[in-house]
Amino acid sequence: MPLQTFQPIAIVGLLSAVFCASAVSAQTVLGPSNRPSPFPTSDTVTPPKRAEQSSQTVLGNPSNVPLGPVRTLPNLSPQQDWAPPVNDQENHLWTLFDVLEYRPSLGKTGAKDDYRWDIEGYYGGDYNRLWFKSEGQRDTAFKADYDVDFQLLYGRFIQKYYDFQIGPRLETQTFRGRNVTRGFAAIGIEGIVPYDYTMEATLFIDQNGAVSGRLTLTKDLLLTQRLILQSRLETNAAIQKVEEFTTGSGFNNLEFGMRLRYEIRREFAPYIGISLERSFGETATLVRQEGGNPSQIRFVVGVRAWF
Repeated sequence: MPLQTFQPIAIVGLLSAVFCASAVSAQTVLGPSNRPSPFPTSDTVTPPKRAEQSSQTVLGNPSNVPLGPVRTLPNLSPQQDWAPPVNDQENHLWTLFDVLEYRPSLGKTGAKDDYRWDIEGYYGGDYNRLWFKSEGQRDTAFKADYDVDFQLLYGRFIQKYYDFQIGPRLETQTFRGRNVTRGFAAIGIEGIVPYDYTMEATLFIDQNGAVSGRLTLTKDLLLTQRLILQSRLETNAAIQKVEEFTTGSGFNNLEFGMRLRYEIRREFAPYIGISLERSFGETATLVRQEGGNPSQIRFVVGVRAWF
């Protein structure tokens, strides 16, 4: 066959080969596996980061915890060089002069210039303490010229805000040059009751078996950060009559006072105030027989201090 006959056939074949090659190339670029998808597929999910594939442990050993977010476990290994956070074994000495006051004579009450104190404190730690307390007065309007008692008590923490106390008490009175003294066993509780009242309740049994009790409540009302009004209530009761100590059976007396103090420092605060005291029942009768006044109103000026 002549050469001119094969030329058209060769041109058609070459064009067909070029078209097929172009089609295969285009299909490779726009294939379904490379198209963007609105839903995640196994091929589009981002593989987890290396940090998320293992958990951290304290000792650096491989962990068996299932894969997940990074977790930091608490360090529970003992720290040999660290000091204890609170030293609750140390003993302290604390003393409070809650009442230390002078009571001037006013009008025709029969009273002279008198004074009074109420002191307490302890030495010890949080759980075991040795308490010491002293309360006394010179009250010329009452029967006794001097009335002094002292207590030395073992205190044991029983629950939050409360101490159980037990120990001996000694009381002495002086009147018209005559002195009488007696000893007691004291058992009581001291703490802070609801509404922030400081409470002290004690039961006494004297050497002859006479039983008596005392309740004291105090509360501080902050008028400012330094100006504080303290209310104080103290009452005594007895089961048996002990005439030589001017104590009748039943409800003996009630003392209510209001004292306004200014804390120059937290540890030192002068105050002024007023004290109302009244005896009841057999005790009031005994006071009258001794020439005393069972009802008194006294102006007071003093100092409250602690260290």
